[in-house]
Amino acid sequence: MAGDIHILGVDGIPEARAGEDPAQLVLDGLSHSGIKLEDGDVLVVTHKLVSKAEDRLIDLSTITPSPFAERLALRYEKDARQIEVVLRESTRIVRMDRGVIIAETPHGFVCANGGVDASNAPDSDYVVLLPIDPDETARQIRSAVQDASGARIAVIITDSFGRPWRAGITNVAIGVSGMSPFNDYRGQYDEHGYELRATVIAVADEIASAAELVMGKLDRRPVAVLRGYDFIASEAANGQELVMDPAKDLFR
Repeated sequence: MAGDIHILGVDGIPEARAGEDPAQLVLDGLSHSGIKLEDGDVLVVTHKLVSKAEDRLIDLSTITPSPFAERLALRYEKDARQIEVVLRESTRIVRMDRGVIIAETPHGFVCANGGVDASNAPDSDYVVLLPIDPDETARQIRSAVQDASGARIAVIITDSFGRPWRAGITNVAIGVSGMSPFNDYRGQYDEHGYELRATVIAVADEIASAAELVMGKLDRRPVAVLRGYDFIASEAANGQELVMDPAKDLFR
């Protein structure tokens, strides 16, 4: 049976700058907030902190749009430079309509604008890209934070995605370290004796979404600690497991 789950917001973390150590920013925030990590905690980190520290920022003044980007910008009244960045960050355009580009990233994520985001950028002429390898960054953060704190934890790096057939956006896990991103109920039986055959819960996404409730979009709180969930520990599992296998994608 699941017990109580607590989500602790981590305050006091300044805006990350290129070259800074994400793990140290997290540790400084934990110290500032008076939070001592415990075994079994899940550290949830927004990708904006990671991307800024890894210098995944693009100055739009350095971008020369292609003729295709110019045409799209004219048609949808968008910034041609930003569209050009989206095209460069995409491996596949899934759909373009009504000024929205749904694209697949090199990570395999299918999301709006290839994960290119103008919100929380340091300047109006900048956009923020996704981390190159969020799973590796999650692993590095986890290793450093565990060494410093002595606690055995998991780390999730998040981004906000839209969802087909559902309005609004929600946080999802794009990088995972230290835990299985799933809880697999297949082969188990419900209270009526029915064998579950297809129920695999994406718990890493659920944790990412829950953590956003205290992180917020405008609260400058890029880190949270979720405590009380008995996750399945794993050294090998990662966030890439959450990406749908193209062979099973009914909408490709």
